[in-house]
Amino acid sequence: QVQLVESGGGLVQPGGSLRLSCAASGFTFSANTMSWYRQAPAKERELVAVIIITVGGKKYADSVKGRFTISRDNAKNTVYLQMKSLKTEDTAVYYCSVDFADRGARWGQGTQVTVSS
Repeated sequence: QVQLVESGGGLVQPGGSLRLSCAASGFTFSANTMSWYRQAPAKERELVAVIIITVGGKKYADSVKGRFTISRDNAKNTVYLQMKSLKTEDTAVYYCSVDFADRGARWGQGTQVTVSS
């Protein structure tokens, strides 16, 4: 029943911006910490950003700090990832995730972000 549906990916030039969205359902969105991960070709899945339940609580991977912003709209059950100053190495499939203590993580199907000239 837990569903996470990412959207907003696409092709963008280096230095450009994209805003990813993740629509969540099947659980109490406002009571759960949400995360964004990404997986590039031939690489393991990498944690990109975390937004905790506590207001204002956010963490970012060093590689995206200062360029990416995670946010959430609890009224819409949606978590966002605003990506700016995109680099070629940001190319990956981006996933949103919720990690339940009793049943592990749940993932969306991902959305492709391609940064290329």
